[in-house]
Amino acid sequence: MLGNDDVYNQFVNDFSTKIYNLKNDEPFSDYIFLCVGSDKITGDAFGPLVGNRLNKLLKNMYHNIRVIGTLENPVSARNLYKEVQNIYNTYENPCVIAIDAALSKQEDIGKIIVTNSKMKFAKAINNKFLEVGDISIKGVVARDYKLSRHNFSGLQNTSLNIVMKLANITADGIYDVIKYR
Repeated sequence: MLGNDDVYNQFVNDFSTKIYNLKNDEPFSDYIFLCVGSDKITGDAFGPLVGNRLNKLLKNMYHNIRVIGTLENPVSARNLYKEVQNIYNTYENPCVIAIDAALSKQEDIGKIIVTNSKMKFAKAINNKFLEVGDISIKGVVARDYKLSRHNFSGLQNTSLNIVMKLANITADGIYDVIKYR
């Protein structure tokens, strides 16, 4: 696993490159951080933990940045579709940054992956999935066993320490990138 400074520097570099290189015909009206997950499953709490920290860091800083999905008001499989509909009904031309926990190879645990593509939510446990976002941020919290029952168990038994470190690095990195935009 990479050191915290290495993960942070790589994440800031990747996120700043992706956010500044978004192609769009008209400027985005708002930046929506859609932090998906549940506090009931340790590995799945990555998104809501990022949302909590972002809310504290960004409090009253920007009028066009919203954080949806926190520990108190999580966005999970139960309400994801409704929240996504609400975003596109409320904001004229939003940039949605989708944030969620991910499963991957053992050597990827502890990495944060940023892409200019839609996030496929609930894919790891074989639920129906929804594709959302202009940018995806995935915190790799556990190994992907390629079997839904093993993946669910892996998420339940994920180290809270890893999840917290990744969530803090992600929120702090986002803050450091957008405070200079």
